[in-house]
Amino acid sequence: MNFNDTPEQTRFRSEVRNWLQANATPKPPGEVKALQPAGAEGSVNYIDAQAWYKKKADAGYACLTWAKEHGGAGLNAIHQVIWNQEMAHFSEPDNYFFIGQGNCGPAITHFANEETKLKLLPRMASAEDIWCQLFSEPGAGSDIAGLSTKAVSDGDNWIINGQKIWTSGAQYSRYGVILTRTDPGISKYRGMTMFMIDMDQPGVQIQPIKQMDEGHHFNEVFFNDAVVPDSYRLGEIGGGWGCALTILMHERLAVSSVQPTGFAEFLATCKSLELNGEKLINDPVVRERLASWYCQQAGILNASNRMFTAVAKGGMPGAEAALGKLVGATMSQEIANFMCQQLGQSGIIMEPGYSEFDAHYQNSLLLAPGIRLAGGTDEIMRNIIAEQVLGLPQEPRADKGMAYSEIPSGNTLTQ
Repeated sequence: MNFNDTPEQTRFRSEVRNWLQANATPKPPGEVKALQPAGAEGSVNYIDAQAWYKKKADAGYACLTWAKEHGGAGLNAIHQVIWNQEMAHFSEPDNYFFIGQGNCGPAITHFANEETKLKLLPRMASAEDIWCQLFSEPGAGSDIAGLSTKAVSDGDNWIINGQKIWTSGAQYSRYGVILTRTDPGISKYRGMTMFMIDMDQPGVQIQPIKQMDEGHHFNEVFFNDAVVPDSYRLGEIGGGWGCALTILMHERLAVSSVQPTGFAEFLATCKSLELNGEKLINDPVVRERLASWYCQQAGILNASNRMFTAVAKGGMPGAEAALGKLVGATMSQEIANFMCQQLGQSGIIMEPGYSEFDAHYQNSLLLAPGIRLAGGTDEIMRNIIAEQVLGLPQEPRADKGMAYSEIPSGNTLTQ
């Protein structure tokens, strides 16, 4: 990987830097703000995020790698790396809607017809329409292929019944991408089909999941005879698993680019905070942690940039992105836990006005378990790395070769 900009990339970086300086809010040096996850209530809210995305789109900086006719800039993944590097110096909610643009957008790009792309993608790029991803279910979390939400053909329509869970941003979304069971009589991997769905239509009910960080950025979504036209189908009937893999590959790339490791905030804290009359950064235990977490942070950053380079040369996002998710999410939790211990008794105070750094580390600690689950658990990430990166044998599967309806389960669909 070449870390030096080409002349064209230098020009682009200069343009981006100048535009951000004129249109974005700079981060104060050493600032540590209370953490607000995408979709949560708080200072970085939905309306502010929509306004920022619209401003980006009007300036031609939305979805840099998408085709111009689809609302993007027609550039490559290296330009996205440059944008991310420059954006790191500003406080705007630049990754608020990454699930729609990072996951659902590629699904439409790969599997929808051109008329649908021209209609939907520009509105997604500008955040005029928000999208969510409807994959996980109460009985199909880590094993998405075990899902039971069913779609039954009815002339030119499909009737969907079932439940999805942990759906980020569903309360804001105009559309979603949903994976369903269309044929329980064959292998669970071959009996699925993917659709787009209107989240405001009859038969779709969204219920918030209140979390211990006091947000409800996750939701349950129930489908009761929701009608979806066949024109909203993505890919072939029974080809849903292939569509899902495409989305998951892009999801790993998107997640790796926004992974909240917590290192930058930790470093700023160590430089500014005094405990017992001594700068925290002078403590030998803290310095040891800094060195270790710096190495992990640098590894994540360079691995992500290497993936972006490969994608810019025509490759697809690889399983290596699981490394960033596994290491970064765990690191974020470890940093938050360590800092709450360093703060002593004040480490349990959640009220922003009375807590150091507006309770950033306390909120990070409460959010961390959800981050480690979202996009694949630690165990799933390790399996992906083992099988797809290291080439180790697959885990034994008792249901291999069985029809979905023959797999022992509590789901009535399989009986």
